[in-house]
Amino acid sequence: MRLVIAKCSVDYAGRLTAHLPLADRLIMLKADGSILIHSDGGSYKPLNWMTPPCSIRIDEASAEQREAGLTEIWTVTQVKTGDRLVISVAEVHSDTQHELGIDPGLVKDGVEAHLQELLAEHIETLGTGYSLVRREYMTAIGPVDILAKDPASQSVAVEIKRRGDIDGVEQLTRYLELMNRDPLLTPVQGVFAAQEIKPQARTLAEDRGIRCVVLDYDALRGMDDPDSRLF
Repeated sequence: MRLVIAKCSVDYAGRLTAHLPLADRLIMLKADGSILIHSDGGSYKPLNWMTPPCSIRIDEASAEQREAGLTEIWTVTQVKTGDRLVISVAEVHSDTQHELGIDPGLVKDGVEAHLQELLAEHIETLGTGYSLVRREYMTAIGPVDILAKDPASQSVAVEIKRRGDIDGVEQLTRYLELMNRDPLLTPVQGVFAAQEIKPQARTLAEDRGIRCVVLDYDALRGMDDPDSRLF
């Protein structure tokens, strides 16, 4: 991972346009090819970013740009969509690089870990004809909770949460982008499974073609029969 603290402005052009005026910011370049731009606030969310696969070109500033106080122009291009992120650097305060190695992934709490185990045992909860390939399918950016096959033998990546929010959808989206580059897996469908899914997360998931499944913990454990309920 490369961490650059620099005075810069940022312009994004794609499905929408956005501009960040000149200020000190953190530019984070990750090994998976993603680039994130942070301020010293706003919690964990970047001000702007580009997801992989993307390319980056760094050019010296033109004479006109140097007169405006700039030194370098970074052009980041999303390979699939053509979206561009242009970072105009005026001054670099710090530029460091760190090898983080392979991340072991998020350790689930007891309920999420048990949900994964139960869903693997009862994979047809996702639909008739579904079959389990394996749990904890490892990718370069972490493990997918479950890799399954649908009735047509197409790959299905399942992300499991106790409470499903937007962060979980974003996590699954990153897995899908990576897995769909593997010719042995593509096309890979996404399933976002949770005991409770927030409306905003459901809207985002469905917009990205990800199916949402609400899990009944007691039914998976065999402690509840939905067919015998009065309501």
